[in-house]
Amino acid sequence: RFKSFRAHHFFTARKTWGNQLEETENTLKVEDVNTLGSSAVEYAGFWRRFASQILDVLIMLPLTGLVVWGSNQHRLFSLYYFIPGTLIGLWYSVYLVQRYGGTPGKVLMKIRIQKLDGSPVDYQAAFLRFVVLLVLSTLLNIALFIPLLNMTNEEYLALSFTERSQAQVAGAPSWYIFVQWALQIWVWSECFVILTNKKRRAPHDFIAGTVVVKVKPV
Repeated sequence: RFKSFRAHHFFTARKTWGNQLEETENTLKVEDVNTLGSSAVEYAGFWRRFASQILDVLIMLPLTGLVVWGSNQHRLFSLYYFIPGTLIGLWYSVYLVQRYGGTPGKVLMKIRIQKLDGSPVDYQAAFLRFVVLLVLSTLLNIALFIPLLNMTNEEYLALSFTERSQAQVAGAPSWYIFVQWALQIWVWSECFVILTNKKRRAPHDFIAGTVVVKVKPV
């Protein structure tokens, strides 16, 4: 009986130790995978993201030229263009971001927008990244439309480009200056915040729960 008890105790202890050892190995494997996953991520820095913005401006330059040309033809062109322009902005900064992980400028610079957990960006996150700029720019446009409605086409066309801009600002409602300052603060905060955190996230990244990473060659 004593020998049987010792044998039974030995095999029970051995089984328990084996299970504990297997659990420890599995835990270490999971930790190793997590470590490799986190170390494999390279966050896109300020200058690469800035370069992608410049590329986006260049890509949209023909459309910008069309808007300038149209504004020289009729005082209400910018008003007529407002809805199509907003839709183009949503397509460029929301749809393309959700579809390809970034705007054409980001794709060219080999960087991608993704969620913090590494999953692709959905429409909600893409829209949240764009919503502050969309709201502020919309308010600015509305404020600048008001002076255009208070002058004739002849008066408008008689002014130079600089004079038109000055007349629009002078005739804008009082809240225009506050929206303009808010836009300036937003743009500069984007630059500042990127430089002050390890993941190089901008304020719109914090709002949307996203991060911009480098795309590694396959």
